[in-house]
Amino acid sequence: MTNRDDSFGFGNKLPAHVSRILDAAEAISEDDPNKIGFQHAVFCQVGLPRSRQDSRVFTRSSGNASIQIDAGSLYDGQNFIKQPLPYGTRPRLAMIYLASEAVRTQSKIIDVCNNTHQFLKNLGMDTSGKGYKIFENQMKALSASRMTLGYSLGDKAITIDAKPIHRFEAWLNSTDSQQGMWPGQIELSEQFYDTLSHHAVPLDYRAVGALSHSSMALDIYTWLAHRLHRIDKPINLTWWNLKNQFGQEYADKKNFTRQFKKALRQALAVYPNAKVEDVTGGLLLKNSLPPIRKVVPIRHKG
Repeated sequence: MTNRDDSFGFGNKLPAHVSRILDAAEAISEDDPNKIGFQHAVFCQVGLPRSRQDSRVFTRSSGNASIQIDAGSLYDGQNFIKQPLPYGTRPRLAMIYLASEAVRTQSKIIDVCNNTHQFLKNLGMDTSGKGYKIFENQMKALSASRMTLGYSLGDKAITIDAKPIHRFEAWLNSTDSQQGMWPGQIELSEQFYDTLSHHAVPLDYRAVGALSHSSMALDIYTWLAHRLHRIDKPINLTWWNLKNQFGQEYADKKNFTRQFKKALRQALAVYPNAKVEDVTGGLLLKNSLPPIRKVVPIRHKG
């Protein structure tokens, strides 16, 4: 049994999200996963906004790569309706859902209407009308957004259209306009779908569900899942390195470090094979087994 002590600083009365983490940690330590999810490697390295944005443009950088996200619009049958920038845990979970379904069905067309409820249920998330509505709204924001990836390679600067969703189809409620736009099908872009075969990072659904309360914890978990097994020798990352990648929303490095360490403890609880050490001035990353040790190779149909 997992020791439900004060590991997360809450004493004996644990919040629901801490109980979920401890339950998942216990299950992960004892049994192999019965459900595997996937995230595209791009979204394991550069995350979406974590909080609501006043601007309609958001940029995040990681090393020599940057992603720019522009808020877009969706057609409701009569008008184009502006959507906000996607933010928080829901669009992260939506990207995991879309990538996982694409891998599972070997199709770039995802039947959102019939499968989303089961996905949320698998993660132990709220599937009530309110819970589903929040997820649906972020799915629409994600579908409408435009994403541009930029990176440097030697003496070249490269810009790539990285929009993951090519087509969004919704069922309309004629009496409710925008409120009645229920997602029906989503078609992934050809480039995004094709690169999944080489860049889909396997994730443990139990870990994803346990961290579904925290954008930072999800970002750290997916980042470590993508990176740790690729390391040849230990890498020392300073808190400035980490803040540049994960903490542009924080003006104060000390506050970022405190919040990052809190989220890191949660991510490591559900990734027991991760070899990450808190050292003076930053973190030490060492080669580690991935969260999912063996996955059948992904081959697209046709």
